[in-house]
Amino acid sequence: MSNNDFSGRKAIVTGGASGIGYGVAERLVRSGATVCLWDYDPAAIDHAAAALDDLGGARTSAAAVDVTQWDSVQEAAAKAAERLGGIDILVNSAGVAGLNAPTWDYPVEEWSRVIDINLTGTFHACKAVTPFLTASGWGRIANIASVAGKEGNPNAAAYAASKGGIIAFTKALGKELATTGVLVNCITPAAIDTPLLGQSTPEFVAYMKSKIPMGRFGRIEEVAAMVAWMCSEDCSFTTGAVFDLSGGRSTY
Repeated sequence: MSNNDFSGRKAIVTGGASGIGYGVAERLVRSGATVCLWDYDPAAIDHAAAALDDLGGARTSAAAVDVTQWDSVQEAAAKAAERLGGIDILVNSAGVAGLNAPTWDYPVEEWSRVIDINLTGTFHACKAVTPFLTASGWGRIANIASVAGKEGNPNAAAYAASKGGIIAFTKALGKELATTGVLVNCITPAAIDTPLLGQSTPEFVAYMKSKIPMGRFGRIEEVAAMVAWMCSEDCSFTTGAVFDLSGGRSTY
């Protein structure tokens, strides 16, 4: 593993208790960053922070945050900035897969839940953290979208819509911040081998794997490597962009 140098950088990673969020946080900690993990589950997020402390020398803190609630996010961002001494990096990884069902059978309340966590949660975090990034004149925001947001997955319309929204939101925010020193990009993985797969039916999981020409699911460390570059100084002339990580599924 080649590391970017994140010495002195302060990062917030949402959805940091497990899966992609934890993998990204681990990569940042191993590369010298101080990281604040956000997640909905207090016990899980404390356990994750303790595990990362063992790797990075007590450079990790945790906060129980409901990204669907603006007041919760706003308060957590202010506390993180005070605790860390500023914020340089935001990685939005909090998300759910949602139910698998055709649109005409999709429960209205489940649609709202998926959109609220995946899309509105990303908006809330960006809205709360962006002022801290622009104040210092340097920052990186990495949003975790999905190839489903480009192509759409049948029987997962809410998930696809939420991830397509993240792609469009990333493009808009990237343009808004283009002259501030804060860069905003997103990544669109195909199915990654994470606990999120367990939220889908076996039939749907098999369908997603069949769409990947490389014939396997992506690995968390592969996502973390690309996100780390997106959050680094090496990423300097790219904003509002979409990076594929799909094993050949998405080719545009």
